[in-house]
Amino acid sequence: MDAMTAALLREIELRHSECVEPLTSIYFGGGTPSLLPVEHIAQLLAAVRRWFNIAQDAEITLEANPDDLSPQKLQQLYELGINRLSIGIQTFHDPFLRWMNRPHDAAQALAVVEQAQKTGFENISIDLIYGLPADNHQIWEADLQTAIRLGVPHISAYCLTIEQRTVFGNRLQKGDLQPVDEDFAASQFEIMSERLTAAGFEHYEISNFALPGRYSRHNSNYWKKGTYIGIGPAAHSYNGVQRSHNIANNAQYVRAIMNGQLPAQTETLSHYDHINEYLMTSLRTQWGANLQWLSDKYGYDLLQAHSAYVEKLIADGQAILHNHHLILTTKGKLLSDSIALCLFVEAATT
Repeated sequence: MDAMTAALLREIELRHSECVEPLTSIYFGGGTPSLLPVEHIAQLLAAVRRWFNIAQDAEITLEANPDDLSPQKLQQLYELGINRLSIGIQTFHDPFLRWMNRPHDAAQALAVVEQAQKTGFENISIDLIYGLPADNHQIWEADLQTAIRLGVPHISAYCLTIEQRTVFGNRLQKGDLQPVDEDFAASQFEIMSERLTAAGFEHYEISNFALPGRYSRHNSNYWKKGTYIGIGPAAHSYNGVQRSHNIANNAQYVRAIMNGQLPAQTETLSHYDHINEYLMTSLRTQWGANLQWLSDKYGYDLLQAHSAYVEKLIADGQAILHNHHLILTTKGKLLSDSIALCLFVEAATT
């Protein structure tokens, strides 16, 4: 931890000239940063404050597991200036938590959220997982009801995915685990959208729900094609022209950084890459793709290029056109990636 923290501090220093605008969000994530002692988090935050200009109302988020957040640590994080927590609860059903090898139980998850609220954290997001193996939707319905009762302003929910070379991937390969039933997961997605919307949440991105005005500022920046700097192994950055990513190997990352080298690969995006990336991200949101902006900025008339397909999406109830925005419905969001691919600029693949 000491070596990694030292490397992160050094990278922050090496890259401070990349951004002159005030930072509107700082996000400790992409892993389990709550494992770090508060002293390390304090060092990193102090370095960002030293080398970058930070907006007075910046959103400062820490991803955390419930078992890492003792009352003392919550108080320390709050005093440090962390003003948003993203807590990886996944489910309130103890058998599923054990099945996923999670170290916390449902009671601990509930207690941590309530303790965080007592500490003073008003901006809390919790993560849930759907598509877990069950005979019906009762457990998922109960998870949603519990999440609503907690009174958190933000909920992120992701479908169970099984990756190769993981414990679940190996179990699937051996036949000890059944693959996720796509129809079952799709039904749970629709149940989630219906229940959370009825409770006052806005389904503002495929996997994200927020009470009005409580969107994740950091993630919204990604979806709206904003710029960002990623610090650490495997971290990605985007400056509006180029995309870069750091090497994923921890030891190689630390060695390079401490030698004053940035171990990153950089890609300059083409005109078509910019259009297609915007389509892929914007169609995931409640705001949809701004077709007038696409035309003004990139000279791309999507309706002219894909008129028949867009008409079919609307006829099938998968999309609507509103005020020059193409917006996917709940039905369309289930197919957002494939829809975006069909709308991609053809020249990008020729």
